[in-house]
Amino acid sequence: VEGDKAIVMDLHGIDYYAHLFQYPSFRYLSSFGRRGDSPTEMLSIENVRFYNHKVWTLDANKRELTRLGFSSSSDSLLRDEAVTLGEDILRPLDFAIYNDTSFIIPDYSGENRLCWMNHDGQLISKIGTIPTVKKKALQNARPALAQAWRSFMDYNPENGILAMATQLGETLEIYNLKENTHKVLYGPEGEPEFKIGKNGSSIPIGIMGFSDIKVTDKHIYAVFQGVKFKEMLAAYQRGKEPEDGSRFIYVFDLQGNPVQKYTLDRAIYGIDINEKTNTIVATEVESDD
Repeated sequence: VEGDKAIVMDLHGIDYYAHLFQYPSFRYLSSFGRRGDSPTEMLSIENVRFYNHKVWTLDANKRELTRLGFSSSSDSLLRDEAVTLGEDILRPLDFAIYNDTSFIIPDYSGENRLCWMNHDGQLISKIGTIPTVKKKALQNARPALAQAWRSFMDYNPENGILAMATQLGETLEIYNLKENTHKVLYGPEGEPEFKIGKNGSSIPIGIMGFSDIKVTDKHIYAVFQGVKFKEMLAAYQRGKEPEDGSRFIYVFDLQGNPVQKYTLDRAIYGIDINEKTNTIVATEVESDD
C-alpha cells in the first residue's frame, strides 16, 4: 500500500500477476503484469515495490526487474523499462530498492548473503555470509544451503534498516546499512533445517517459518507460520489438506528485541503496515478477502 493505491499479487492468476486497487476502499482499478512469453509479458512475479511514485516488480524466471509508471488518470500502470539481471546472479527470489541507482538482492550462490546491483543489472558488490553453524554445508553445499536460507526481505531507507526473515526455521537478520552492523536472531526453532537431495537440491525439514516482513520507522513486523513439516505430512496421510498460511505476526524493535505477538483467527500471507493509522492490512489465504 502507498497513499491511495494498493497492489495485490495474484501468483496463480490466469491472465495477470498483479492487480491495482483504490485504497482503502479496495475498489478494483486495473491489472498488470500479463502472463506470457513475449518481451513485455511476465513468467512469474516475486515481489512488488513502490519507489518515488513508481512501481517495480521482479520476475525471477526472466531474471528481470520492471519499472512501471502510473497513467495520467492514475488508474493503471504502464511499463516504463526493464532491467535484465546479469548472469553472475543466481535465481533472484526477492529484491529491495536501495537508492535511485541500485538494488539489493539475496545471493543464492551461497558465497555471500547480499548482492548490490546497479540499474543496468550489473553486480556492484557482495557482502556477508549465510549465518549458519553448519560450516560443512557452507564449504561443500553452498547452493543447497542458500536455497534453505531463502528469506523475505524489506528495507527502510529512512533508518537504513534491512531485515530478512527465513522461510524455513525461525531466524531474523537485521542489517543497519547506515551504521554497517549486522545482527542475527534465532527463535526457538533456530536456523533453517534441511537435507540434501540426490541432485544436490535442498529438501526442507523442521518448520515452515516466515512468509513476509516489513520494516517501518520504528519496528519490524514478520508474519510467522511455525508448522512442522512432519505435522503437514501427517495431515496429508490422514487425507486432510494442512492449513496454508500463517496465524502469527511478530513485532520487534529495530534492534530485534521482541515487542508484541499477534495471534490471528485466520491464516494470512502478505502484510502492509501503517503505524500512523495503527493499521495492518493482510491478504487472507483461504478466501479472496
